[in-house]
Amino acid sequence: MSDIKNWNVEDPAFWEKEGKKVATRNLWISIPSLLCGFAVWLYWGIITVQMLNLGFPFAKSELFTLMAIAGLTGATLRIPSSFFVRLCGGRNTIFFTTALLIIPALGAGMALSNPDTPLWQFQLLALLSGFGGGNFASSMSNISFFYPKKMQGLALGLNAGLGNFGVTTMQILVPLVMTFGLFGAMGGESRELVNTSGTLIGKIPAGSETWIQNAGLVWLLFLVPLAFFGWFGMNNIRTQEVSPDIGNPVNSFSIITGMLLIGFLTAASGLWMMLPESANGSGWGVPKEIVLLFVITATVLLLKMLPGQVGSNLKRQYKIFGNKHTWAMSVIYTMTFGSFIGYSAAFALCIKVVFGFSHVVGADGVMTHDTINANGPSALMYAWMGPFIGALIRPLGGWVSDKIGGAKVTQIISFVMVGCALGVAYYLKQAYASATPEDYFVPFFVLFLVLFAATGIGNGSTFRTIAMVFPKEQAGPVLGWTSAVAAYGAFYIPKVFGEQIKATTPEAALIGFAIFYGVCILINWWFYLRKNGEFYNP
Repeated sequence: MSDIKNWNVEDPAFWEKEGKKVATRNLWISIPSLLCGFAVWLYWGIITVQMLNLGFPFAKSELFTLMAIAGLTGATLRIPSSFFVRLCGGRNTIFFTTALLIIPALGAGMALSNPDTPLWQFQLLALLSGFGGGNFASSMSNISFFYPKKMQGLALGLNAGLGNFGVTTMQILVPLVMTFGLFGAMGGESRELVNTSGTLIGKIPAGSETWIQNAGLVWLLFLVPLAFFGWFGMNNIRTQEVSPDIGNPVNSFSIITGMLLIGFLTAASGLWMMLPESANGSGWGVPKEIVLLFVITATVLLLKMLPGQVGSNLKRQYKIFGNKHTWAMSVIYTMTFGSFIGYSAAFALCIKVVFGFSHVVGADGVMTHDTINANGPSALMYAWMGPFIGALIRPLGGWVSDKIGGAKVTQIISFVMVGCALGVAYYLKQAYASATPEDYFVPFFVLFLVLFAATGIGNGSTFRTIAMVFPKEQAGPVLGWTSAVAAYGAFYIPKVFGEQIKATTPEAALIGFAIFYGVCILINWWFYLRKNGEFYNP
């Protein structure tokens, strides 16, 4: 049952008789598995807010590094994950990568239950959370093989969009489960809040009990059964264009493990070069842009050097790098998904740092940012809404693109993103220079929600373009590769926010992003909206 050797979904008769049922089953197991992957990858954005509320002995800048570590590792692991399905089969890949999420989830629960846990342990767990980020590439590559081209916009939109709901689900569920002893005596002791916290339903006053360790432990309730469903309910497609040479499952798991270790090695090396000594780094202060270039290049080259069938198979799949559209779509998808995932990672802590403190000028004429703002909005009450909208609307972006063309939809939302980013930059600047920053929260928040919606629609439209531009054999790896490059937004955006907040100019981050969106408008027009281009509005 698990292996399929005859698969031709472009044949309408085969699709209606056999293909649709199998594809639907695989899709609906893939979606919750991907959802949990997103949740475990990005829950540091919520955990760090609660660590501030509980008075963990770490600086704000150190807490931003936890999100950056998870972001860099998750994006890097997408590079090897892009090629797992062809090498190891879809069922083997989704089962094993979903089961691996149990390690960081359990580890986070144990570390958070001890207030004396050192920073390096949290950094290690943030590194391991990258498993969840890597899963997107293999999941999207896998689902692309199950559906005919005419349905790929919707199918990939559903997988990615509902999978992206892992961010929203996490941002709602984690604050809630921290308010009570979900696991009883087995779940560890509670701690008292030092600062006011919050959930979807309201603020939690200082002095209340909280079980922060539940932020990690709660995912075990989902991951264990999902691994079971993945093993018994999904399929390997063993055709020539999908996964022709996969061996037994143990061999597949060994290949996946070895390739993931390469990603961990390069990501950890890049992080060590970048982080200060106080954050367990080298202290060299290598710029993040150079770190990104090093990590991506080293990962690709080391994977290519793998011996035997794995290396030769990768060389065949690496043909995507000789296609100019691989690079064009990597940039465009970074604009959409990179923004979505980066803003999702940084949104809660950004609200907390900018609007949760009063920014007042002291007697010496220097502005300080450490006075608690009693009227500030609760980050945990509002942060979930942006990712919720972005994920909810993604299937719509794919569906509309199936009707009117992906490049046209991408161009429209690109202009929206430029305007919203500049508007958010203005209100960030006003808030970070005000003793009453809450006065600027509503317009800041509304513009950010529109920005999230635009990224969600663009996520769907760009994947529609990829499905139409590339041949079937290349489409899966390209989907994985572009998602890997774009996922570095989960590293880059929190890092930029942290740096600019430290420099007291948070608005500079959004202005820079708006300029990048303008460049993407030109690239999308040049390749996909010129009448005499190779493709027009794919």
